[in-house]
Amino acid sequence: MSRRAIGWAAGAAAAVLVAAGAVTYAVADSGSGSGSGDGKAAQRTPSADSADAGFARDMAVHHQQAVEMSYIVRDHTKNEDVRRLAYDIAQTQANQRGMLLGWLDLWGLPKVSADPPMTWMGMGDMVTAEDGSLMPGMATNTQMKKLATLNGKQAEIFYLQLMTNHHKGGIHMAEGCVAKCTVGVEKRLAQGMVDAQQSELQVMAGMLKERGAEPLS
Repeated sequence: MSRRAIGWAAGAAAAVLVAAGAVTYAVADSGSGSGSGDGKAAQRTPSADSADAGFARDMAVHHQQAVEMSYIVRDHTKNEDVRRLAYDIAQTQANQRGMLLGWLDLWGLPKVSADPPMTWMGMGDMVTAEDGSLMPGMATNTQMKKLATLNGKQAEIFYLQLMTNHHKGGIHMAEGCVAKCTVGVEKRLAQGMVDAQQSELQVMAGMLKERGAEPLS
């Protein structure tokens, strides 16, 4: 995979972060109110069981694992392309995670819920926390431990395989927000996640092919 392709994916991720910064300010402004008492700011604040809040909570958890996975592989390979991709993913998703949690603070909503993950998507009864895999695409505890034992090409392949599944699950969730969320700026950030992660999927597919490997079934 060429550095140009990796740079293109990183550029897409950076564009999402720039948009996300504007999103944070927009959400803060929309919730600040003007003291007019018209109730509009209150109407814009999502409820604890809304898709907006559910997406923010669940994607924050989903992102956290991607950050952990990326830092593991960065320390277990010397391949600059993989290290660069992992660093870009870690930085992008760590920043987005902070924004998602920040919105919950702005809305005065809890960061955890008694409902199962994905309930806001109507999938609460379908998701099982098998070996720590709380949501579609997330790696299991066993897989995370295995990644930490690998080095070099083996670590690169397993990371790319795990992150491919992770991105597919994340895209599914972000598409759910695009369809169900009511806060416009959050919907736009979710769409940005879809676009950026789809481009990274293409990059990772090429990197797996270069290493004679395929995505996990």
